[in-house]
Amino acid sequence: MRLNRDAGLMLPRRLALVGLALAALAGVLVLAAGELLTNPTRARAPAVPVGLHAEAVTIAVPGGAVAGWLAPGQAGKGAVLLLHGIGASRMQMVGRARFLQAAGYTTLLIDLPAHGESTGDRVTFGAAESAAVRESLDFLRRAAPGERLAVVGVSLGAASLVLAGAGGALAAVVIESMYPTISEAVANRLEMHLGRPGRLLAAPLLWQLSLRLGVSERELQPIRHLAALAVPIAVASGTHDQHTTWPETLRLFESAASPKELWAFAGAAHVDLHRYAPELYQQRLLAFLARHVREEDSQVGREGDSETAGAPLGEARVDSPRWGAAIELARSF
Repeated sequence: MRLNRDAGLMLPRRLALVGLALAALAGVLVLAAGELLTNPTRARAPAVPVGLHAEAVTIAVPGGAVAGWLAPGQAGKGAVLLLHGIGASRMQMVGRARFLQAAGYTTLLIDLPAHGESTGDRVTFGAAESAAVRESLDFLRRAAPGERLAVVGVSLGAASLVLAGAGGALAAVVIESMYPTISEAVANRLEMHLGRPGRLLAAPLLWQLSLRLGVSERELQPIRHLAALAVPIAVASGTHDQHTTWPETLRLFESAASPKELWAFAGAAHVDLHRYAPELYQQRLLAFLARHVREEDSQVGREGDSETAGAPLGEARVDSPRWGAAIELARSF
């Protein structure tokens, strides 16, 4: 009988120890994830990329400097700031810069803080990066005086732009694969790697990120600032993106002020949309910039994807290189 009683007492203790061990492991995983997510991503860049006529520039920003390339265009054709995604560098945007320069646009490609050759101790998911965006826009404005400005931002670059609150000084904006809120971004990534239970780690991870970065969760909610941009905007994403899901992209689109366009790339995940469908991407971006930066009357990309062009909110245009053309998709979310 005594052995049974002892065994009955030991089982809860063992379960408690297992629970403590799992909690400790979860804590270690959360701390490790926070370290990995915020670590700088350093990368050396060539003096000038092949096929891009540009010069290396350094732009002073609060607490340091960002590295970039300035590629001059033709006078009166407009200027575009290109912002890469998290873990990348300005090299990610070279393909876009090449066709934009060929079309006459002046382009500025930068390494966001804590990326590439720029200074920065931590990735802050748009908080500190937004200051670099504002300084870069001022630099581009001085480098291309009198030109109408646009910005193309990918993922972190898009969030940094929106959080910068620089819409009033711009003629057009393109945001690609941008997260609506940092809480959704973290939860989505945890689920991708750990399954549905991984979402349970989102709250402690966000808590320690706040302590590590000195930035609150509320400060990293780009969707709250979209309408305030008050500038023509294109919202682009892949329909199979798990980092920023398609329903989240639709929420972003609905939150943006008109005029606006929704570019959906069928089958694309969280990838470089220009590389995924280069010809179609180039066609749509050049048409969008022609309308809003150069104020030319272009019909390419207008029909069916712009709210101001009369498209109902229940529809979106889906781009897929598999079909080589755009098709209409009834929104079912």
